[in-house]
Amino acid sequence: MNRTSFIKRFARDCRGFVSVEAVIVFPALLFIFGVGWTYFDAFRQQAVSQKANYVIGDMISRETASITPAYITNSQALLRHLTRAQGAEIDLRVTVVNYNADEAGWRVVWSETRGVQPRLQDADLPDMADRLPPGIEGEELILVETWDVFDPVFNVGLDMFQIKSYSFTRPRHAPQVVFDNA
Repeated sequence: MNRTSFIKRFARDCRGFVSVEAVIVFPALLFIFGVGWTYFDAFRQQAVSQKANYVIGDMISRETASITPAYITNSQALLRHLTRAQGAEIDLRVTVVNYNADEAGWRVVWSETRGVQPRLQDADLPDMADRLPPGIEGEELILVETWDVFDPVFNVGLDMFQIKSYSFTRPRHAPQVVFDNA
């Protein structure tokens, strides 16, 4: 009798159920929070990189003076600051292209890089044809390309990857953007 009353009392006792459920659910909630945080952070970083790319392109498009190597170096430093990148993991390539109606295509006027990416050459432009707008004779475009490495904080199935951003802008206050390598 004593034993059966203990079992009945134990079966009716509700104390501790919340603790057991919390022990079961809490790790799942932490995992879901980590996954959500990681993917949100990846999308946020992609948006920040694209906006920083637009800032660099807009900044260069408003220049009336010559662009110098120091200007490009400082643009990379600004890009690093805007994206909050760490170390040398961010690359910048600025290229000015000119439309030639006789050849019905764009050609590179000048290209300057910071980081490990090579300078853009005329031979690279056919691969970018789908990303360039139709042009008119003599028109110039400023192409800004950035590469940033995203390393997720939590290991939730998203590996480290490279964020590539690309934009083109027309010069605003001058007919051309000149590069002065001197």
